Amino acid sequence: MAKIQFHRARLNDVEDLQRISTQTFLDAFAASNSVENMAQYIEESLSEARLSEELNEKNSEFYFAQSDNIIGYIKINFNGAQTEQHDSDALEIERIYVLQEYYGQGVGQQLMDFAKSIAIGRGIERIWLGVWEENERALRFYTKNGFTAFGRHIFKLGNDEQWDVMMELRLPKDGH
Repeated sequence: MAKIQFHRARLNDVEDLQRISTQTFLDAFAASNSVENMAQYIEESLSEARLSEELNEKNSEFYFAQSDNIIGYIKINFNGAQTEQHDSDALEIERIYVLQEYYGQGVGQQLMDFAKSIAIGRGIERIWLGVWEENERALRFYTKNGFTAFGRHIFKLGNDEQWDVMMELRLPKDGH
């Protein structure tokens, strides 16, 4: 795959963001979860209204990965927008989603490298995230990228409480 371009999503991109969020979430998790829990999560967390709130959060940023069209995105959080760490010296990757037809083509790696470059550019030395303990593909990807587990937390998908592995990556102080 050719190098992708990154474009920061803004409020006027909310329809595209909602569409790709729903599609990538269904692709990744529908086979392992109930229709009811998936629908409830999408309604509560991936609606245009909810995504608009997130786009307006000054300490959250969304970036689309684009080739000819939008093929994935990443959501990163800083400071108080982080879901639970609230560490001013850290960046949280809350979402890194790629359309299923682009799996295995390096899109996720380019999104990860982009997040690392943002962290390094801002002098941030730690990136952290939560990943579902049953998402073996993602766990392998993060481990390959140098992330290590440091804890667990509950992720609520509809009425189902699931465990996420919390992982972190320490970046070198000099950015290299």
